Amino acid sequence: MKEDKKLLSIYFTSGYPEIEDTVHIIKNLEKSGVDFIEIGLPFSDPLADGPTIQESSTIALKNGMTTNKLFEQLKDIRSEVSIPLIIMGYFNPILQFGVEKFCAKCEEVGIDGLIIPDLPVDVYKDEYKVIFEKHRLKNIFLITPQTSEERIRFIDKVSDGFIYMVSTASVTGSTKGFGDETKAYFKRISEMKLRNPQVVGFGISDEATFNDATKYAKGAIIGSAFIKHLNKNGIGNIQDFVKSVRPV
Repeated sequence: MKEDKKLLSIYFTSGYPEIEDTVHIIKNLEKSGVDFIEIGLPFSDPLADGPTIQESSTIALKNGMTTNKLFEQLKDIRSEVSIPLIIMGYFNPILQFGVEKFCAKCEEVGIDGLIIPDLPVDVYKDEYKVIFEKHRLKNIFLITPQTSEERIRFIDKVSDGFIYMVSTASVTGSTKGFGDETKAYFKRISEMKLRNPQVVGFGISDEATFNDATKYAKGAIIGSAFIKHLNKNGIGNIQDFVKSVRPV
């Protein structure tokens, strides 16, 4: 991989649009050239998610999607897909499943890391870091424009993957383009020279916002715009969507 290549990650909700679409979407995203994938674990109360992803979660749950079902779907994924796979979900379903059991299942199917927006970094460090490391899982933390420099440096010290740089304090899918304040935030974080690379999420929907987000960061994550693409086109034409964001 070229050192200057800007990484593109796509988020989608497992079990959406149809319950058995999960693996098909993952395989097609890899074929389309994305660098890593975030697999959303649907939850009934997704606080950080905007209406588009919330609706996809609601439909996935109605479809019958569960944590057990996701692991069942992913059981052979590593025979077909080689790029990094991350599960993004809220802590409540993981706690109900059992943290150790969840991490063991992630390792078993070949998941590389987790993003759990509502798991505080202090709690992770004190109570769960040992379990994650035992099962060779990277835990990715979010920072926002409001996160203090002290907190960011603490997250950087505890982390071992990348830092998820939330572009805005609002929910996913609610911003259109980046203003001067957001661009200044991207630059400020870049100048901190953190140990972990930064990947920007929230507000990226097309080539222009991808380029803006990756001017100072290593990569960017698209969620709501991809879910909208699925809404409109089904699971076909995934390659067209990826090319529209990062033309080859």
